[in-house]
Amino acid sequence: MGVVGLVSVAARVGEVEYAIREVAALAAKLSKSGVKIIPLNIGDPVKFDFKTPQHIKDALIKAVQEDHNMYGPSEGLPELRKAIAERLNKMGGEISEDDVIITNGISEGLQMLTGVLVEAGDEILVPSPGYPSYNAYIRFYGGRAVAYRTVEEEGWAPDLEHLRSRLSKRTKAILIINPNNPTGALYDAKVVREVVQIAAENNLILIADEIYDEIIFESSFTPAASLAKDVNLIGLNGFSKAHLMTGWRLGYIYLKDGETKLKEVKEGLLRLARVRLCPNTPVQKAGVAALKGPRDHIQDMVWKLKERRDYCLKAIQEIELMSAATPKGAFYLFPKINLRGTRWSSDKEFVLDLLKETGVTLVHGSGFGEEYGSDHFRMVFLPPLEVLEEAFEKIRGFIKARHR
Repeated sequence: MGVVGLVSVAARVGEVEYAIREVAALAAKLSKSGVKIIPLNIGDPVKFDFKTPQHIKDALIKAVQEDHNMYGPSEGLPELRKAIAERLNKMGGEISEDDVIITNGISEGLQMLTGVLVEAGDEILVPSPGYPSYNAYIRFYGGRAVAYRTVEEEGWAPDLEHLRSRLSKRTKAILIINPNNPTGALYDAKVVREVVQIAAENNLILIADEIYDEIIFESSFTPAASLAKDVNLIGLNGFSKAHLMTGWRLGYIYLKDGETKLKEVKEGLLRLARVRLCPNTPVQKAGVAALKGPRDHIQDMVWKLKERRDYCLKAIQEIELMSAATPKGAFYLFPKINLRGTRWSSDKEFVLDLLKETGVTLVHGSGFGEEYGSDHFRMVFLPPLEVLEEAFEKIRGFIKARHR
């Protein structure tokens, strides 16, 4: 018999990287060997003391019991699309329910959108540091994610002149993530307006990821749709974070066609929606309840998170090698760590060493962009204060013992 070789896979798969889950895989392996893990790496509030509201759970149970278990429309249930459009319009969005497409989580929406938009050689401008799935999917479809700088000293706001300098004939779209993952930056109306203007001047699509739009600590949130009057805007949002439905996988895309140029994009998205059949039907019913039901849990969550954020900022200030800009939204900190003169040659080495020695799980900043994320790490401030206290005690002890 001949030797059976390995089955080859498409070369593009080798380009796919996702630092957040890669660290999680090592943490899971260590946990199986008996190491106590303190997970500060994944942005899932439901893993901690934030629970899915009862009225949303009841709506899911009711939907299942009433036999809403069949395939639904490929673009999503009409009542959910209408509720989403109503929410957007209250924020000045001027969106039709016909321009809303429901997805199985915002990640599916991102995959569908890049699959429709990106051809070989196309460029999309992405913030750096920024959420790594954008880079991964853009590369997967043969495009190039072109990083534009965000400025730590200015609360990680976009460097608009740098953004302009990254434009080229191949640029197809500009992405903003507001509030930002991984930095927690909240862009004020002036910044959003200027990015909208850059997109308009250059006849580009503006993509706005606003999944954390209701988790705000200071100031207020300005939706891109409220300012994008004559710009081709594609928005991404979902129910995972504010409505504490992370594992339910419910998101949506909406299109605001400022110059009637998104017709083919919309048709492409609908084609992909038909290929995947439909989003989860009973979960969509629960999504309607989430939008129309009580919202007290959001205010309670924000209050808890602000207290935890403030504790973490104070703890970071007390560590000699670290500093951090104050996040005004989401639930992430992106501290800087001065590795000069230490035993660690990179932020990734520091994060992995800390994990192996203490069980405290962070994500290396370079995983969110080599150029502007290096020498940082991302952490969530989702756990209760006693867990955060234990984590920082371990971090302080680790640095004291290992720093030479």
